[in-house]
Amino acid sequence: MIKFLSNNKKLALFTLIFASAYFIPFDNAIITGAITEAFMMLSDYAREHVLFCLVPAFFIAGAITVFLNQQAVIKYLGPKSNKFIAYSVASFSGAILAVCSCTVLPLFKGIYKKGAGLGPAVSFLYSGPAINILAIVLSAKILGFKLGAARVIGAISFAFIIGLIMHFIFRKEDEARLTDDRMFKNIDADMPRNLFQNGLYMASMIGILVFANWAPAKGSLSAWDFIFHYKWYISGGFALILVFSLIKWFKKEELKEWTVSTRDFALQILPLLFGGVLVSGFLLGRPGHEGIIPSEWISYLVGGNSIQANFFASFSGALMYFATLTEIPILQGLLGSGMGEGPALALLLAGPSLSLPSIIVIASELGWEKTSVYIALVVFMSTFAGWIFGTFI
Repeated sequence: MIKFLSNNKKLALFTLIFASAYFIPFDNAIITGAITEAFMMLSDYAREHVLFCLVPAFFIAGAITVFLNQQAVIKYLGPKSNKFIAYSVASFSGAILAVCSCTVLPLFKGIYKKGAGLGPAVSFLYSGPAINILAIVLSAKILGFKLGAARVIGAISFAFIIGLIMHFIFRKEDEARLTDDRMFKNIDADMPRNLFQNGLYMASMIGILVFANWAPAKGSLSAWDFIFHYKWYISGGFALILVFSLIKWFKKEELKEWTVSTRDFALQILPLLFGGVLVSGFLLGRPGHEGIIPSEWISYLVGGNSIQANFFASFSGALMYFATLTEIPILQGLLGSGMGEGPALALLLAGPSLSLPSIIVIASELGWEKTSVYIALVVFMSTFAGWIFGTFI
C-alpha cells in the first residue's frame, strides 16, 4: 500500500510538472517577471536570512530538544501548567527575539516537541515575530505613536488570547500527548549541568541570533544605531561565551547529539520554507517589485476602513513574507498611497506573525486542522482590531 501511494504521488508530481510545462505561457512578460521574482526572493532570503537568522535558530532549537529539561518545560509551559505563568513567558518572549515568521519556526518546534502545551507554544509562535522591541519602537517613530501603541497592545493581547483559544479547542488532544511514552524517551534523569551553565549556554546563542540581525534605526534613535555599529563585536562576544561553554561543560557525545538534532530540524524545515518562499515571490513579488498579483490591486483594496479592506489587509499580510522590520517601510509606502490606518494595523498584526512559507511548515508540525484554526484566529482578530482602530482612533 505504501509503495502504491508513493507511486501515485510520483505520478501526480510528474503530471503537475507536465501540465505546467505544457500550459503555462512562459513567454508572457507577466509570467516571466513573476518567475524571476520567485527566484530573486529566494536569493534575497538565502543571502539575508539563512546564515545569521535560521542557522542560529536551528542550533537553539536543537539545544532545546537535546538539553532543555523536559519536565521543566511541561511544568511551566505544558497543558496543565499555571496559565498566567505559561502565557506570560510565551507571550513576552518575543520582546527579546528580533526574528521573522520563519526564523521562529525551529524554536517553536523545539519547545513543542519538548512538551510545551499547544496554547503556550502557539503564543510563542505568534509573539516571536510580532513583539520585538526594535520593531515596536520603529513603528511608533515612523508610522506614528498611535499606530505603534496599537501594535504593542494588539500583539501582546493576541499572543495571550490566540494561545488560550487554541488550548481550549484542542485541550483533550493536547493533554493526551503527555500520556504518550514516546514523549519521554529522552528525559534526562540527572542533569549534567546546573541552571547557570545551561542558562549561559542558551543565552549566548540567543545573543548571537539577536545582535547578528540588529537592523539600523531610521531617525534619531542613537542607542539603536550605537548597537548596530558594534553589533559584530557584541555577537563575537556571545560567540566566545558559547565556545567557552561548549569546551568547559559539554561532552563530545552531547555535542554530536546536538549537531544531529540541529541537522534534523534543518532538513525538516528548509525544503518547505524555500518552497513557500518561491510561491510567495511568484504571487506577490518582493517589496517594491511585481509578482503575478499587481501591487496596485492591494493598494486599491486596502483604502478606507471597511471590514472588507481590513480583512483583505490581514489576509494578504498573512500570506506575504516580511523579513524582520521590512513591514515598516512597506506600510509607510502603502499609507502614502492611500491605505487606511485601520488596514495598516490589521496588516501589522497579521503580517509579521504569518507568511505562506511559515504556514506550510506549521501545518507539517501541527496538521492542517490546527493550522487552519490558528490562521483564522490571526486573520479575523486582526481584521476586527484594525476596524476598531480605524473607526474610533
